[in-house]
Amino acid sequence: MRHGKKFNHLGRTADHRRAMLANMAISLIMHKRITTTLAKAKALKKYVEPLITRSKDDSTNSRRVVFSYLQNKEALKELFGPVAQKVGDRPGGYTRIIKLGSRQGDAADIAFIELVDFDENMLKSPKAEKKTRRSRKSAATKAEAPAAEEVKAEEAAPAEAPAETAAAEEAKAE
Repeated sequence: MRHGKKFNHLGRTADHRRAMLANMAISLIMHKRITTTLAKAKALKKYVEPLITRSKDDSTNSRRVVFSYLQNKEALKELFGPVAQKVGDRPGGYTRIIKLGSRQGDAADIAFIELVDFDENMLKSPKAEKKTRRSRKSAATKAEAPAAEEVKAEEAAPAEAPAETAAAEEAKAE
């Protein structure tokens, strides 16, 4: 039985899976975007996001912990350098998975996984205001308040308009 076993084994032994995810994480950190199957991308997201969170604190212990997962000095320099600087104020969600369809050979679902802050196309678009988790209610009430004022103004305007038209008709009749 598989009680409590939440992660995808990807049809590999534990050592093979650990090595594959480490290699994919190194490639993602170095190239900022990689194309793989959807299942591997989801597994990689769970593997690499804690490492990126760890890289925000540039201490000797953090470097040693991340190096025990990656075993690559160049990837470690990249992770604790430019990547950590760009994601320094982000509270999580460092990667994005975009589905690409299915592979022709075996019909496997293909996706690419990328580091969010390094996508030039997404960075060019205007950024929305920074939201906190509790801002939905306040934003909704702010949006409703001007709309309510417009409705009141529209209700007042039609009441004045018939009086003006009635006066104009009486003037024409005379």
